[in-house]
Parts: sequence; C-alpha cells; structure tokens
Amino acid sequence: MTRVTAARAGMFLRPLATLAGLVVLWWGLGRWGGIPPYMLPPPDAVARALWTGRAQLLPAALTTGEETLLGLALGIGAGSALAVAMALWAPLRRWVMPMVLFSQAVPVFALAPLLVLWFGFGMASKVVMAVLVIFFPVTSALGDGLRQTEAGWMDLARTMGATRLRVLLHVRLPAAMPSFASGVRMATAIAPIGAVVGEWVGASSGLGFLMQTANTRFQTDLMFAALAVLAAMTVLLWWGVDRLLARALYWQPRHEDID
Repeated sequence: MTRVTAARAGMFLRPLATLAGLVVLWWGLGRWGGIPPYMLPPPDAVARALWTGRAQLLPAALTTGEETLLGLALGIGAGSALAVAMALWAPLRRWVMPMVLFSQAVPVFALAPLLVLWFGFGMASKVVMAVLVIFFPVTSALGDGLRQTEAGWMDLARTMGATRLRVLLHVRLPAAMPSFASGVRMATAIAPIGAVVGEWVGASSGLGFLMQTANTRFQTDLMFAALAVLAAMTVLLWWGVDRLLARALYWQPRHEDID
C-alpha cells in the first residue's frame, strides 16, 4: 500500500473510529451515568427511531437540504459579487463593510422571527436565513484574497498594458481562489444552521420543525434521530464541496494527501 493510499484510507478510518468512540461514551453515560432516557436516549433507541420514523425523517431532510442548498448557492453568489465589487471600487468597502459586520453582530435568533414575518412560513424565510449566515465568511474570505494579491504580479500585468478589469480577472481572482475556497468550506459547514433556526421559529416541515415537535412530545429518541440525520447531511455536503473545490483548484497543494 502506497503512502497516498494509506493516507486516504486514514481519512475515512479516523472519523469512523472517533464516531465509534463517541457512541461508546454515549452508551456508557446512559447506562452508568444515571441519566434518564428521556434526557439522553441510548444509541439503540435512536437507531430504532431512525428506522421507525423514516417516513417523517426523509421528507424533513429533503426540505432542509433544499433550503440549505438554495441558501448556499445564493449566499456564495451574493458574497462573491460584493467582494469583487469592493475590490473594483475601494470606497464601496468603507460604506458597505460596516453593514456586513452589523449583520453578523445581530444574533440569528433575533433575526429569525422578523424574517418569518417578512417572508412567511415557507421556504423563502429559511433560505434568506441561510444566506445571512454564510454571507460574511464568503465575502470576507474572497475580499481578503483579492486584497492580498502579490504586488509583483499586478505590477507586471500593468506593465504589459492590462486594464484594471483584466488584472482582476486574470491575476487577482485566480490568486484569491484558495482564500475563496476556505470561505466556501466554512459557509458549507454552517449553512444548515440558518435553515434549521428558521424552521425552529416558524415552519411546517424540515428537520428543525421535526426536532421541535418531537421535543414538545418528549420523543427524545426521534429528536436525536433528526439531529443525527442533520449532522450526516452536513458532513456529506461539506465533503462533496471539498472534493469539488479540490478538483477545481488542482494546482493548489494539499499536503494532507501526501504526508
């Protein structure tokens, strides 16, 4: 087995071993920790809830997944557009960036009721919430990448007669792609938060709505099952986006694949 193959196998085995250890710890706390099942259901009860509640969990997961993907796409697009606009026109950054920071200073729980009031109980309010959650990481990461372009590259492009737009498209944007990729990875990991928070405040479907309903009925095992589905969805989404970014930025070294 080559070092690269062993490293890739370790990428899957290490998380599985960590997950198995957490499940054993969870089972031990429930069995010997004196925690009642309605507060911490045992892993086998959650597994049964995953199977018996699949008719509820599947449509709820599809709803939350759709909200998350739409919010992710719109948030990445809007954040990227704003970062590029601020790079092209410096005064825009001084005017707009404080408002972007303010949007992150306000807790999402405080904004969720307003968004439900403005956009209704349907999918729109959850998508907007997801956009607000991921907007700042994308804008900040791409903006930093655009501002930190190697000065020598830009001087060379201008010496060769490149316009400001061409410098942006052919020098600054390619150089900023690693920073942008980091922002997208972070946005992918937190995008479901916005959708679920919106579902907690007001919704008729989704994993957040299902968790809230199960909590009011003391169906803790179903609530944990919905949480497990949400965690699995988030991990799979992040892994898929990470793979896409790795292929798109094939020229960027990924040392964890060869160490």
